Amino acid sequence: MPAVRFLVRGRVQGVGYRWFVWREAERLALRGSVRNLPDGSVEVIAQGVEEALERLERALARGPSGARVDRVERAEVPHDMKLANDFEIN
Repeated sequence: MPAVRFLVRGRVQGVGYRWFVWREAERLALRGSVRNLPDGSVEVIAQGVEEALERLERALARGPSGARVDRVERAEVPHDMKLANDFEIN
């Protein structure tokens, strides 16, 4: 299954963004993680079927109320990257 890294920029810390991502990822049966980065962005690593990854990407661009998403960057990650069996907030 494909795995991708999303980097989300904007006002995405301190607004419940990681919990929003976790709920969406769980609903879409994705595995991976979400974490805040020191520069104020949020990193999401997700693995699953392509349709679910595309739906997650659209949700990331929307974000929860209170967030302002300026940009979502997507990059493929190596298939041998070790991921959790579920979706974690780090």
